[in-house]
Amino acid sequence: MNREQAGERPEPPTTRIRLDIAYDGGHFTGWATQPTVRTVQGAIEDALGVILRRHTPVASLVVAGRTDAGVHATGQVAHLDLTPAQLRSLDRPRRGKLAGRVYDGPASLGRRINGIAGIDSDVHVARSALALPGFDARFSALWRRYEYRIADTSAPRNPLERHRTLWYPAALDVGLMNQAAASLLGLHDWAAYCKPRDGATTVRSLEEFWWDRDADGVLLARVQADAFCHSMVRSLVGACVAAGQGNLPVERLTGIRDELARGSEFKVMPAKGLVLVEIGYPETADGLQARADLTRNRRPKLDAGASLTARGEVD
Repeated sequence: MNREQAGERPEPPTTRIRLDIAYDGGHFTGWATQPTVRTVQGAIEDALGVILRRHTPVASLVVAGRTDAGVHATGQVAHLDLTPAQLRSLDRPRRGKLAGRVYDGPASLGRRINGIAGIDSDVHVARSALALPGFDARFSALWRRYEYRIADTSAPRNPLERHRTLWYPAALDVGLMNQAAASLLGLHDWAAYCKPRDGATTVRSLEEFWWDRDADGVLLARVQADAFCHSMVRSLVGACVAAGQGNLPVERLTGIRDELARGSEFKVMPAKGLVLVEIGYPETADGLQARADLTRNRRPKLDAGASLTARGEVD
């Protein structure tokens, strides 16, 4: 017997909204809501609670990947499911001089969140829009891309960039760092480069990893994978820094990886130099749905010869 046959009203269909989000992670204790500290999710959901206060409850945000404390983002993605009443409330006429005009509800949601956050906020919704059918911010993602900035002794120490750049007190050889990064590419178990979490796999496909110097001489790492486990990017960067300084042989990085055990041969780099810059998705509704279904159905452990997409947790 279904709900309607039992005399219960069926749940009204919801509408999914995609949010593209940027934030300075310096004053956030990571993404995920926590009861006693400030988080990115908490700040956005507090604003949503104000906007939709007459139409509660408000669904929680689903994010592409949960960034760690102090990590920044320019390309974070989340989704939110709105009831018909919540969606209609976003279309209400404007007040004041614009009274009588109607909002484009989904597009207005980001503007309203930003208005509550304030003009000098450290979190900003760059875009809000109706999501394509099949879209899931977490499970539809194909890959995540990060960047990490380091100013070594051959680069300028710009105080205006100190919140997103690690100042490193030694000269680093970018050639050695690129050799180290290239040696790590592929599908592997990254237990030696992650902080373990109960029940979470550490198998990931590292698709791109390379270093360059920008016009000012600052070292910039670009790292892309299907997903990242906790502290993986900062561990990979730390291992490359050790190689670039001559403290760790390049070939040792794969040895550490294949031993599947965290050690003390390199330091995990601080969070402040790390930025989540982009998340890739299929371009069609069919592709989004297929990717989400595939990600949900894959096993938490790697079968022989099989690929695996992880939970979508990030650094």
